[in-house]
Amino acid sequence: MFWIYGFYVMTPRKPKSENSIVDIARALGISPATVSRALNNNLRISEATRVRVKEMAKEMGYRHNSMASSLRNRRSNTIGLIVPRISMYFHAFFITSLQRQLQAAGYNLMICQSNDSVKLEKELANSLYSARVDALVVSLTLYTEDISHFEGFVKQGIPLVFYDRVPAEGTPSYVIKGDDYRGGLLAGNHLVGAGCQRIAYVSGPLSCSIYHERTRGFMDALAKQDVALRKEWVYHHELTMENAWNSLRKLFDGHDVPDGLFAANDTTAIAAVEFARERAIRIPEDLRIIGYSNDPRTSIITPSITSIEQYPHEMADKVAETLIDALQQPVSGSSVSIGDPVVCPVDLVRRMTT
Repeated sequence: MFWIYGFYVMTPRKPKSENSIVDIARALGISPATVSRALNNNLRISEATRVRVKEMAKEMGYRHNSMASSLRNRRSNTIGLIVPRISMYFHAFFITSLQRQLQAAGYNLMICQSNDSVKLEKELANSLYSARVDALVVSLTLYTEDISHFEGFVKQGIPLVFYDRVPAEGTPSYVIKGDDYRGGLLAGNHLVGAGCQRIAYVSGPLSCSIYHERTRGFMDALAKQDVALRKEWVYHHELTMENAWNSLRKLFDGHDVPDGLFAANDTTAIAAVEFARERAIRIPEDLRIIGYSNDPRTSIITPSITSIEQYPHEMADKVAETLIDALQQPVSGSSVSIGDPVVCPVDLVRRMTT
């Protein structure tokens, strides 16, 4: 630190050089190879020597260089994960379950968040590729249609798994998704079966696989029962609370209003319940509501919300099984076929809004 024109200026501190295996070996008077074997619990080294080496390593502040080790072994024991938003219930539950299973199998999980930005997703894919992850798991952004930024993983034979939000069929990767078509079908059939004839639909962008499939299933359900879906009562946008309220105002500002609503996520369904309370709309007498994902909030809000259960733990199980199989059996590969989608089940959970 020195003084210039009335200010103290901090001089940059030079990083302190770290002790290496060679330094530990010199301090103990043994070979670096013996130190390396002792630190890796090699049984050829006596327990007494292993204890001495580890105590000295701790005293000298030695840190294992996992990056250098991974370069030598060509394995990092790290799996990359790119999710749209960690705050979403489905992905939060999925991450917890996947991490637990991968750690039990000896792998670390490096979690990245795209924030539904295609640009950021590309940057994260490149960063994880450069970090030499052993495999990559991805749930795409709402707007990802070109997946060429993942080609490096495919070309190098690095296992690539898409889950939930997945690319178009035929991609050279593992694909594990929910049965979103059936989810839409269940929602449509349930609303019509409950007596709804004037049904509104608030969904996410059709560029995203899950909303495309939910929409297809929902429209097929209504068409088969001769219930018309008015274009002016259908909205496709990011399913935030603010967007939900904007759509609901448009739906209920006139005299002719819906008697049923399928919200393609639970955030929108919760907004609909709050909106109905503010407008004195009776649920389910005047309006029946179905959400999607079975977020825990749907069971504690009043009235509790009917929703589509996605079983995120089952999807995590399948992803973990596929990854571990592919990594531990690189010759034969995973029992799941590349490019052949695995479809996880969904179910309707009926509550007080229907």
